[in-house]
Amino acid sequence: MPLLDWKDEFETGIVYIDFEHRRLVELINQTCANLGPESSEERVAECLGDLYAQICAHFALEERLMREKKYELYDLHKTDHEKLLEELRFMMDAFEAGACETCGKTLDECLSSWFHKHFMTKDARFETLGA
Repeated sequence: MPLLDWKDEFETGIVYIDFEHRRLVELINQTCANLGPESSEERVAECLGDLYAQICAHFALEERLMREKKYELYDLHKTDHEKLLEELRFMMDAFEAGACETCGKTLDECLSSWFHKHFMTKDARFETLGA
């Protein structure tokens, strides 16, 4: 069962942002599915690294769009992006240090909660950008 299900209410009306969001949902689900106890440490580290890289790239795309359109909530939105990246980096560092025995569960909770909240309160406003 996937961690996240795509919902029509996640649509921003900006085709390439919606495409990226759908791709991130798939990647998050794939990553979390690969974080079970049977996964090797190398596989977990690889999945976390890939997820972090893709999320960074997506945030860079969103932030560029917001700057180009002089989006009034840019600073608040960027701060939310930075907060998630900081949480992910913390979990990755803890995993690498051997201090994150429940990393998969923590990651699941972190991503699911952040994704729904961020989409519904921040990205939903992208329709005003008219890109």
